[in-house]
Amino acid sequence: MKINPYQSIQSNPYRKQVEKQASTSETKMKKDEIQISKAALELQQSTKIDAARQEKVNELKEQIQSGNYKIDAQAIANKFYDYWNQ
Repeated sequence: MKINPYQSIQSNPYRKQVEKQASTSETKMKKDEIQISKAALELQQSTKIDAARQEKVNELKEQIQSGNYKIDAQAIANKFYDYWNQ
């Protein structure tokens, strides 16, 4: 068996390729970008809230803060069931 010192483990081409990819990926980091549609911007800017809806929200907040709000697990399960079986 002949041992060739020129093809040693230190000159592994795979390792060089991985190191090259790691160094280039660090320098070219992509930034996140968000795009909001015109309809979403209009909804975001409009602050009109129904009085009845606001009253219901306030009632729920009061019940939660006082500790009187009870979750109806059966009603939630029924809503999930109806949604997924439509």
